[in-house]
Amino acid sequence: MSTARTPKPQRLKTSVALHVAVVGAGMAGVVCARTLAQAGQRVTLIDKSRGPGGRMSTRHTEFGDFDHGAQYFTVRDARFARALENAHAIVRPWSANTVRVLDELGHVLVSAPPPKEPHFVAKPAMSSLLKHWVQPLTDGSAAADARVMFNARVTRIERDALNPEQWQLGMEDSDGGQQVLGTFDRVVLAMPHPQAHDLLRSAGLAPNLRKALTTVDVAPCWTLMVAFPQASQPGLPHLGPQWNAARSTHHRISWLARESSKPGRGSVERWTVQASPVWSAKHLEDDAERVKAKMIKGFAEITGIRAEPSWSQVHRWRFAQTSTPLGQPFLFDAALGVGACGDWCLGHRVEDAFVSGLEMALAVK
Repeated sequence: MSTARTPKPQRLKTSVALHVAVVGAGMAGVVCARTLAQAGQRVTLIDKSRGPGGRMSTRHTEFGDFDHGAQYFTVRDARFARALENAHAIVRPWSANTVRVLDELGHVLVSAPPPKEPHFVAKPAMSSLLKHWVQPLTDGSAAADARVMFNARVTRIERDALNPEQWQLGMEDSDGGQQVLGTFDRVVLAMPHPQAHDLLRSAGLAPNLRKALTTVDVAPCWTLMVAFPQASQPGLPHLGPQWNAARSTHHRISWLARESSKPGRGSVERWTVQASPVWSAKHLEDDAERVKAKMIKGFAEITGIRAEPSWSQVHRWRFAQTSTPLGQPFLFDAALGVGACGDWCLGHRVEDAFVSGLEMALAVK
């Protein structure tokens, strides 16, 4: 007499979510973290600042906000366009009457040609777009377990002490407090390439990635912010030039923009002024007050605004405009589970950072 064997129940194949640390909450980091969370991965987004932004950060003052990093963005990639559709209430076109300043005295010799593609800004500030995109990671509405840590600077990456197949990160908060966070399956460094290189070098990790990072070159930028609230009083004439933005060949200044000309901004007369890459590099380590005085002088020469601003401040971007990009969207060592991304992979446009962060997330397995 034979007996039939009862077949064993088939186990369903399940995929265990990876725990991914994304270090840096600029455009590339936020997009990478969001995409991973939407794919069902566990995500921890970490940034040393008080909020998301990177070079899309906004300086908040009593006289209004300043977009002291990225001034605007364009849209060429279809995936970027689709992502912006859910932020239609935040993104607005900016049609500034832009001129080109061609001599040292600030004379406008040539009007800039109309832009070949629309320029967009986020309102009420450039950082608003990233705040909108990071919200699902902070309010629990993300598709996966996610958390965001601000005011946390990552100082080292190393193997997890209890789980050698995973990673742990050493961090320092704004008060100098130390913390170790662990059990990460993957680590993505969404930060300026020299900072990514230094973290990997100090850990003795990923020599091939480090070698690739040395091929990238990014220029610095000193940025000046000035406010003239006295010019915004009723009945007073318009202060300064009739144009709202300018590209300049002045030996110090390469770009100027009237902040109040952007959609959703306040009416106080204020300007963001960016120094040229060459001048910024030459004066990178100068005293901030000395830099401010020189840039205010250049601003006055170009705009004709000789009045002393009621408020002024400078910000130094050590890594601002990519001059030699990596030439590919991201770097990833699959054996280690460590990658790096940022606009420096493809260029210096906001959209380059978006594409880099998206492609990085899609490569994480």
